[in-house]
Amino acid sequence: MSSKRWSDLGRPPLNASALKRALVGGGDGLWTELEVVESIGSTNTELADRARKGTARAGTILVAEEQSAGRGRLDRTWSAPPRSGLFFSVLLKPGPPGPRWGWLPLLAGVATAGALARAAGVDMGLKWPNDVLVVIEGEERKVGGILAERVGEEHLVLGIGLNVSLRAGELPVPTAGSLALAGATGTDRDPLLRAVLRALEDWYGRWSAAGGDPSGSALLEAYAAGCVTLGRAVRAELPGGEALVGEAVAVDSDGRLVIASEQGVQHPVAAGDIVHLRPAAGE
Repeated sequence: MSSKRWSDLGRPPLNASALKRALVGGGDGLWTELEVVESIGSTNTELADRARKGTARAGTILVAEEQSAGRGRLDRTWSAPPRSGLFFSVLLKPGPPGPRWGWLPLLAGVATAGALARAAGVDMGLKWPNDVLVVIEGEERKVGGILAERVGEEHLVLGIGLNVSLRAGELPVPTAGSLALAGATGTDRDPLLRAVLRALEDWYGRWSAAGGDPSGSALLEAYAAGCVTLGRAVRAELPGGEALVGEAVAVDSDGRLVIASEQGVQHPVAAGDIVHLRPAAGE
């Protein structure tokens, strides 16, 4: 990868060759290829196109130093300065049945939050379904998001975007944050990326070995333990413009958020935008 545009000494480029040596070529490992590009529209879009054309195989990792058309959930844009974060997608060919693929973005959230807590020394939380949160000056801020897209009948592209070194003046919205602003012990992106991808491989292996069963793989338990949405009063803004207000009481075996209304009726929510209406207990 060319480093001609590297001008911010606090944000060195990723070391593609070192990342390949650390992650690819282990024989029976999940990761088969790794590519780092300087700039791209969207890693998810590019990797999905390659999968459709048959030019990318399962286990491919595509990393961008900068995205010009990054996307999040609900068609939201994702933007950040070059080399200020980790922006990557992976191509998977899941073995478990299709109905259980809905757990993959939640699995990625568990892997990402756990890896960053260990590697960056920052307490992480998950907002259902797959926003990655930190606390900055007493307020929850989003530092990462996950987007899963099915490609044909056999493949799925999983995209992860993480703000690493963004400064306060660079945040795209007031509710955003970064690992640096949360007091990370280090913002070297190479070890952070390795940690996330190794955790993702570990959890994907457990989930696959259990046939996609979230309980049998301990994924449901891990997600519930890290999900800061549970126990909160929330408003779910549902597709079609409807809204549901109540307490988030559980995540069910299908990965849906269960919201109990004031009348005590439990409503499983499979898709929607969740707004936390009160702080978590102890905040």
